[in-house]
Amino acid sequence: MACQTQGIQQLLVAEKRAAEKVAEARKRKAKRIKQAREEAAADIELYRKERDRQFKEYEAKYMGSREDVAAKIDRDTEVIMKEMDLNVQKNKDPLIMDLIDLVIDIEPKVHRNYFIMRSYNKI
Repeated sequence: MACQTQGIQQLLVAEKRAAEKVAEARKRKAKRIKQAREEAAADIELYRKERDRQFKEYEAKYMGSREDVAAKIDRDTEVIMKEMDLNVQKNKDPLIMDLIDLVIDIEPKVHRNYFIMRSYNKI
């Protein structure tokens, strides 16, 4: 009987060691996963910075900097505004004269529907 309880004790001790080893293995696994995630995040950040740098180089090479684009838009707008001002100055006097002529030269006419309406009213 003593042999039997001793065997049970050995099994319990072995089961406890196995459980400790499994727990330790799980801790190591969790630690490795955490470390792998941190390394992956660092790699992703490096890749993102590299791609961002490449994009900025491409943008500067083919499109110019944002300040250059804004300056070009401002220059183009200024040119268009000057053209519009010149057109206004050039066409202002003739337009005013045309408007005055239209207002002054009134030719009174009877509306074309006046005679039609008179004929209906007589009936």
